[in-house]
Amino acid sequence: MNRIRLMPNTIFIFIFSLAALVTSFVLSIYWYIEISSGLDEVVTRFDIDPRQVIEPQTVLVIAVMTLLVSLIVTGLSMSFIYNQKMQQLYRLQNNFINNFTHELKTPVTSLSLYLETFLKHDLSREDQNKYIHYMLRDVHRLSDNISNILDLGRIESQNFKDEFVEFDIVEFIDMFYQQNAHLFKGLNIEVNADSASRVYLSISQRLFEMLLINLATNALKYNRSENPSLTITIEQKRARFLSIRFKDNGVGIARTQGKKIFKKFYQIGKAETRSAKGSGLGLYLVQNIVKAHHGKVKLDTSSTPPGAEFVVHLPLRSSGSMAKTARKMMGLR
Repeated sequence: MNRIRLMPNTIFIFIFSLAALVTSFVLSIYWYIEISSGLDEVVTRFDIDPRQVIEPQTVLVIAVMTLLVSLIVTGLSMSFIYNQKMQQLYRLQNNFINNFTHELKTPVTSLSLYLETFLKHDLSREDQNKYIHYMLRDVHRLSDNISNILDLGRIESQNFKDEFVEFDIVEFIDMFYQQNAHLFKGLNIEVNADSASRVYLSISQRLFEMLLINLATNALKYNRSENPSLTITIEQKRARFLSIRFKDNGVGIARTQGKKIFKKFYQIGKAETRSAKGSGLGLYLVQNIVKAHHGKVKLDTSSTPPGAEFVVHLPLRSSGSMAKTARKMMGLR
């Protein structure tokens, strides 16, 4: 926190240094012009050869001074920008640690209270089932957070060595959500395709399942509707591109957050359209999983409310071509 408090001083020092540098440069030019004018008068009055007083390298000296000052200003600017980015990264990491610690501590505390209740009281079967349901919910919450951290580590260390295999993408997505409906209780998921023909896409099954989990989890977590829903529309764009749209009916995301939400550790604050929850890694993982498949993901800011709509664009490539460059694309920036 001390670094954040010192940030205004850093800005002041940068501005002061820049102003001092520019002032010295301007004064040097001014003094040089004054001296040159005086020398010109002396040369004229005493009929002296100008080459004996004013060196022919004057223009070169001024040019070199200008270049050096420009390099110094550029260096100061780059140092300032780097410092600002480091401050921003520090804030993001600090927020991540605070929020993630809360995300881990809350379900652990809750589980502890429920277990103590089981030890101290004789509960009816109905109450036991109720508390067991609560505990399972907290276990899933812990599991999701831990999975995000583990998955992030695997991707950033490039330890994912899955083979890219061609799947009927519509069937793959539909079957995944059917088989894992217990992970998204209360969320109505609908998968639509724009044609009856099969669309095969070369994907890493493990990575793509992680993408589907994160987007569905967000649709359920950031939703105040009585009937949360997620509609997935799969459209083939021409012969070489596939578009997958994930549209929910949740609280939505402001247009100004369109690019920020994919940054590592970034969370939308309480002052925005939804309160901060989770670790700030879900959409960061989604973006880099899409990159591993040579695609792009974005928030569709033209989508009609309520809710948010994410659009994933993927190229329809062969599995051999995808596997060949997969490791390179899994390196994160």
